[in-house]
Amino acid sequence: MLDELLGRAALKDRIADLEDEKRHLERQLEAEEERRAEAATARQEAEQRVNQLEDRVTELEDRVERTESGDGGADLDFRGVGGPRRSAAESASPGVETVRGDRLAEVLSRLESVETDSEGALTAMVEGDGDLPEEVETAFGDHAALVGRAAPCLAVTDDAGLVSAALAPPVAPDPFAEWSDGFRLDREWFLPTGTFALALVRSDLFALGTYEGRERRDFEGFESDVKSDHSKGGFSQGRFERRRDAQIDEHLDECEAAIEAVLADSAADRLYVVGQRTLLGEFEERADATRAVDATGDPRDALDDAFREFWTTRLHRI
Repeated sequence: MLDELLGRAALKDRIADLEDEKRHLERQLEAEEERRAEAATARQEAEQRVNQLEDRVTELEDRVERTESGDGGADLDFRGVGGPRRSAAESASPGVETVRGDRLAEVLSRLESVETDSEGALTAMVEGDGDLPEEVETAFGDHAALVGRAAPCLAVTDDAGLVSAALAPPVAPDPFAEWSDGFRLDREWFLPTGTFALALVRSDLFALGTYEGRERRDFEGFESDVKSDHSKGGFSQGRFERRRDAQIDEHLDECEAAIEAVLADSAADRLYVVGQRTLLGEFEERADATRAVDATGDPRDALDDAFREFWTTRLHRI
């Protein structure tokens, strides 16, 4: 009675309603977090399967090319590997593995641990033009053809033949070949380190992130209205294509302006540009590295996909 006289009954009812609503929202949040966790797990499994299939496709394409060209090294193949890490699905392409993140860091650490005498370890950055350095031909002997098939790559081997592999780094250094007491491996060639910017450029989308290692600090992105299909009526095909080219040029100008503005205000000392292969030539002089990637979705999601795809290395065991 007193609560009703003082008006507290209505307040208590309101508090009870709010508590119920709070519990309902907490349950929704828990369900959403669980759904996101399941989605993240499914995505990781899908990415792993995609990598396995890409490795298998690459291997089969290479075999077809060698068979058609009559390559003398056609009987050679990349070295398989056993152990608990490799599943039955992975064994379809045992000599080639797509690695990134912690797995890649572990591979690099093992190679960095190799110690020899003063000139017992060869490291060579081999271009993909088919010409192998003399040091590579000599060190790898009959298996040098496998280095050529993996190129462009960073090839490593020791004079005892205990280690023999080739890695395709995301950020390839200038070609070199040197013998030393260990392998020359710069982590910036393989892993996101320090402060840098990564830009994704498609004909209709742009996304740019500045990063400190793996962590994205800032983001900018936008989509442009670039026509992709020619309707049956209206413009002729030629006029449609000219208009679309003009729209793409305008989009690229906006991309370049955004890159300039972001880099001017950030501490990033390197720029990597990825995206549509036909557009990367516009940024080759400015970028420290470029790479064609198949990243889809809205700008933020597409940039996340591009980041994972860019910082991926193909490991060949020779």
